[in-house]
Amino acid sequence: MTIATALIRLETLFGDRFSATEAVRGHHGQNESYFPVTLPDAVVFPRNAQEVSAAVQICAAEGCPVVAWGVGTSLEGHALAFQGGVSMDMSGMDKVVAINAEDLDAVVQPGVTREALNTELRATGLFFPIDPGANATLGGMAATRASGTTAVRYGTMRDNVLALEAVLADGRIIRVGSRARKSSSGYDLKNLIVGSEGTLAIITELTLRLQGVPESITSARCPFESVEGAVAAVIETIQMGIPVARIEFLDPGAIAAFNAYAKMDMPVQPHLFLEFHGSEAGTKEQAEMFGAIAAEHGAGEFQWAATLEERNRLWAARHNGYYAMKAIAPHKRILTTDVCVPISRLAEALLTTMKDMEDSPIEGAVVGHVGDGNFHSTLLVDPDKPEELAEAKRLAHRMNELALQLGGTVTGEHGVGRGKLEYMEAEHGAAWDVMGEIKRALDPHGILNPGKVVRGN
Repeated sequence: MTIATALIRLETLFGDRFSATEAVRGHHGQNESYFPVTLPDAVVFPRNAQEVSAAVQICAAEGCPVVAWGVGTSLEGHALAFQGGVSMDMSGMDKVVAINAEDLDAVVQPGVTREALNTELRATGLFFPIDPGANATLGGMAATRASGTTAVRYGTMRDNVLALEAVLADGRIIRVGSRARKSSSGYDLKNLIVGSEGTLAIITELTLRLQGVPESITSARCPFESVEGAVAAVIETIQMGIPVARIEFLDPGAIAAFNAYAKMDMPVQPHLFLEFHGSEAGTKEQAEMFGAIAAEHGAGEFQWAATLEERNRLWAARHNGYYAMKAIAPHKRILTTDVCVPISRLAEALLTTMKDMEDSPIEGAVVGHVGDGNFHSTLLVDPDKPEELAEAKRLAHRMNELALQLGGTVTGEHGVGRGKLEYMEAEHGAAWDVMGEIKRALDPHGILNPGKVVRGN
């Protein structure tokens, strides 16, 4: 039982869809955060669930780790092969299997990206709403329970995956969930696999909930005199039940970076970016209600995105926040992390985090999907200066501890991976041990994405 033997058997199975070249391994050892390049021993490119199953059976027999790979946009080291083994690249499984317009659902393979699915849906009048910013694969989004800017209106991947097919650690192919909108049948294995980060199973197919494209979409950005005012406007908006589709907070550092990167001229103040979905009358009413709330909390002049092009430019600026920050110092790497707190404690969490960053010698910014209490810090780190990485980790540690003190979680959407592992016991207590028991029951040899989410294997 060795990794070397597993590689020989996998090469026989996959032929030219097996690679142990340094270039291919190097691509699958990269990440968009601070983790060092971590090469797998080889990469395989399956085309269907049966090939995934056959590969997993080989790896189980030989004790070889298997780490699923989408496009590598995860931020906590989820897709890195820290214990060696095989990176299983799912990009070749990229078919939209079925669109059931009457039932508002679609069946896709895991390598389909969210943008590709929405392109396929254009003629149907439907869209898939979950938008984490990056053009991630839907399999990766389900594995990490992704959400993003529209979660305040449409929920997270947990709410939008109706059913899935997955391969277990012994090679069994299972289907869980259904196209029905609800069920009282058995344990909820679908939601156990969604968010398990590839540690319990490898997703090979997804059935996703779709939405009708709104009649009217209205976007705007609005500066505020203070962070407190912006957050108070968010809290009152949510408590009033105004159905915003997106409500994003950006601190002055983020705004300065966006101005430079996207050639914009926003005042360097705390901002909210907003979007309303519905009928023309509905979005107009929602915007007016929010405008009245914002004015009471020190809002400046609204800038409305009246056309599709202006709306796309606004949200492209927000989604490119990572690259805008990186452009400040291209030679630096980015430690980006997220937490989520009860919305009533959001102002305290944001202000404390921003004060910590102001007092720090390293540069950074704060942005957030504040409609649900989730925010992110983006910290620039010189890879040649270990003291900068240590300082960034200290700031992230402060965020994590504060979130737990305020009754929140150490990650609202990025997931655990390797980066948040040390906080799991503090957040979950004895429940973390139960997670480990589930892992060992389904993956007794610890071959599926080892070293992530749970203690030990």
